[in-house]
Amino acid sequence: MSGDPRRTSVPEHGAPTLPDAVALNELVVTTAPWAFQSLYVAAKLGLADALREGPRSSADLAAETGAHPGALYRFCRALAALGVLHEHPGRVFGTTPMGAALRSDAPRGLRHFVIVNGEESFRAWADVMHTVRTGEAAFDHVYGLSHFAYLARDADASTSFNAMAGTGAPTQTVDRCDFGKDRVVVDVGGGAGGLLAHVLERNPQLTGVLLDTPEGVAQAPGLLASRGVRDRAEIRGGSFFDSVPTGGDSYILSRVIHDWNDEDALRILRTVRGAMPAGARLILVDKVIPDVAGFHPGKFSDLQMLVVLGGRERTLDELAALLDRAGFRITDTRMPGFGPDAPWAEALIEATAADPGGKGA
Repeated sequence: MSGDPRRTSVPEHGAPTLPDAVALNELVVTTAPWAFQSLYVAAKLGLADALREGPRSSADLAAETGAHPGALYRFCRALAALGVLHEHPGRVFGTTPMGAALRSDAPRGLRHFVIVNGEESFRAWADVMHTVRTGEAAFDHVYGLSHFAYLARDADASTSFNAMAGTGAPTQTVDRCDFGKDRVVVDVGGGAGGLLAHVLERNPQLTGVLLDTPEGVAQAPGLLASRGVRDRAEIRGGSFFDSVPTGGDSYILSRVIHDWNDEDALRILRTVRGAMPAGARLILVDKVIPDVAGFHPGKFSDLQMLVVLGGRERTLDELAALLDRAGFRITDTRMPGFGPDAPWAEALIEATAADPGGKGA
């Protein structure tokens, strides 16, 4: 399909034709900084929320959001060209169904995702050649500290990051687990607790323990209370590199391991392994890159992990090797299905201690 970066087969050689150049131009235009940063403007100003009740003029939107009227009109016009807004006569704009996905309460946390990637992460990508030449995170080079250290220092950035993680929690993936025999579930690196709240809502016999940095759990009391499960959840602020709560039946690591390189990922897994009592299981949720050519979003989120966090997305074999080195034995693997959302979904891996009762490798 012309201009579609998700084409699964591309000729390996041959002279470019005019249609090839047009397709590349479309790809450049729709993925260039001006396109994404226009989405960032919409997300940061909350335009989709402001248009919830219907179309409004760009001047009205500018007055509400504190933007320059002329500048905001031009951004709204470009957003309409991208299909995010619908342009009416008289500089009036409304949301399209696609644009409505930028509302604060929309599934997957797309508004927060765009904000996070339009701010600190965007600046890190501007120095991407540092990563290409050194293999190190450009974020660290730009800001002089790691991404998570930056979040600990910047409350606004931490709030946006945790909002993204909370509203985009992979609840459907975890719903494939049976918690019927469990009594205590420990969510390791669970941020504000969105995923834990979902699990507790669906399993009234459970109590939960949420572990993340003090900054990461700062919003957890309010979120858990709003979901009606605060009385069944214990919140702990700390580092999963140092210790993990003991006594759980299931330990969830959701979208955690991909944030880290292999050395740090092993440290996390071994700390969890050391805290698990005999018979407990690990539930690992992460995107898995297929060992085949062609488009897969994990190949691009892998670059985000590399440039911003110094982490990586992994193949199933690479995850299995990490788990083995950390002292785990895989008992079940559930890959995404074949629906339209499948490439964006995470795999679910269940594992137990390879040496029950021991302390791991």
